[in-house]
Amino acid sequence: MRERRSKDRIILEILSICIEGENITKIVYTANTNFTTIRAYLDLLIRNGMIETVDGSPVLYKTTEKGLSIIDRLQMLQEELAAIRQ
Repeated sequence: MRERRSKDRIILEILSICIEGENITKIVYTANTNFTTIRAYLDLLIRNGMIETVDGSPVLYKTTEKGLSIIDRLQMLQEELAAIRQ
């Protein structure tokens, strides 16, 4: 059975996907999850200033400067945790 991803891992994936700006469908498929889950995470990330919306058709979600900073910190944490597990 596959190990479940942690919430911080999913957040890292979403922030990374949205660096250049991406629509919700691409985010769902790239993050390998569903629309309900992604909407909840996007709402959380928008409320906390890590993602912004870019009006258009379709609406794009783009990682902010704060989000980019979080990516760096989460990646460092993931690397440290991986080293511990070895």
